[in-house]
Amino acid sequence: MSLPATKTLNPCLGPAGIDRNRVLDMHCHVAGIGAGGSGAFISERLRRSWKYQVYLRAFGVSEKALRQDGDGLVVARIAQRLAASSQVGEAVVLALDGVVGADGELDPRRTETYIPNDFLAREAARHPNLHFGASVNPKRRDALARLERVKADGALLVKWLPAIQLIDPADVALTSFYRKLVELDLPLLTHAGHERSFTAAANHLGDPCRLHLPLRLGVRVIVAHAATSGRNQGQDNLRRLLPLFAAHPNLYADISSLTQANKLRFLPRVLKAGIDPARLLYGTDFPLIGTGLTSPLFSALRLPPRQTLALLGVANPWDQDVRLKLAHGVPPEIFTNARQLLLPCARTL
Repeated sequence: MSLPATKTLNPCLGPAGIDRNRVLDMHCHVAGIGAGGSGAFISERLRRSWKYQVYLRAFGVSEKALRQDGDGLVVARIAQRLAASSQVGEAVVLALDGVVGADGELDPRRTETYIPNDFLAREAARHPNLHFGASVNPKRRDALARLERVKADGALLVKWLPAIQLIDPADVALTSFYRKLVELDLPLLTHAGHERSFTAAANHLGDPCRLHLPLRLGVRVIVAHAATSGRNQGQDNLRRLLPLFAAHPNLYADISSLTQANKLRFLPRVLKAGIDPARLLYGTDFPLIGTGLTSPLFSALRLPPRQTLALLGVANPWDQDVRLKLAHGVPPEIFTNARQLLLPCARTL
């Protein structure tokens, strides 16, 4: 007796039928210590912090290996581990500009971490599964020329950490910068809410209500982590963000870090807030998904025990992140939104 014919399974389809080739992690950090002439640096203050060694381990490198092989090793390790994922095909790796002084130049004394655009653009181009995310502090004397340059180098977006780079998004002096972003069709990925990955932060600059200006000027703004930390004006930042979606159709948010132990309570709030799912984007905040902060153990009270155990057995950090977010009810279509927004005409890998 012959068996009935069955459909051939697509090896690229993961949980809920998601095609890994359509999944783009649009929020992936790198790091560097200046090895190999990268121009990157980490401040002595941050290197003395316990966080420094945690980050190195999460990147899968050591300081000795970086000094031997150069900072490009961090990017190569990301590409290798991502290539082994069965759920995520590509990622945007993010540069990070520093604090800029009154003279329009980088102020290294007040900068904790610096990842130059030219270094990251060059290294990302070596790996077909990585894309370049630029960072330009608008206080740079040549900020508009830098935007032109990163666009020519293939940048998919511009990343800000206002509380760390000391940028006020509401400053009208940034109008020409915002208009250049619109002209170049470069979205702005900006952190909102409180920042705790560094040793100090001016968290009032992370108030999402400070984003009205770039939104009114037509910038496509992506709010990192959906502003799910901290408070401003006596109100939690997520609550301050939500009304902006109705007012500005060019506003998006990413769901990176929302399975961290300290943010789990926010994930259902974001999913039930009435935000159009097309305006929520998939990101991981790598390397934080490799630090243990997003361990499925923190979700044990919210998920069936068998599911928690199965998630703990998933070794690849991207695979675990996708499966964990699906388990928490993230709609499957959200995982492909970032690629549609940032690479609308690109072919899949």
